[in-house]
Amino acid sequence: MIYNKDTKIGEIVEKDPEKVDILLSIGMHCIGCMAAQDETIEQACYVHGIDPDEVVEELNKPTQL
Repeated sequence: MIYNKDTKIGEIVEKDPEKVDILLSIGMHCIGCMAAQDETIEQACYVHGIDPDEVVEELNKPTQL
C-alpha cells in the first residue's frame, strides 16, 4: 500500500496492521478510536502536532522482516 496525507487511519489499521507500530511510536495512541478511523493522516498529525510529510515518508518505507 502506498500512503499519502489523505490516507485514512482506518485503512492503515485494516490493510497494513504492521504499520500501526509506527503510529503508536509517534504518539497516536487513539488509533482504535472510532472517530480516528475516518481521520486522514494529515488530520491526525495536525491534532498531534506532527509533520504529516515525515509520517507519510516513514509509512512508505519497506517493512523490515
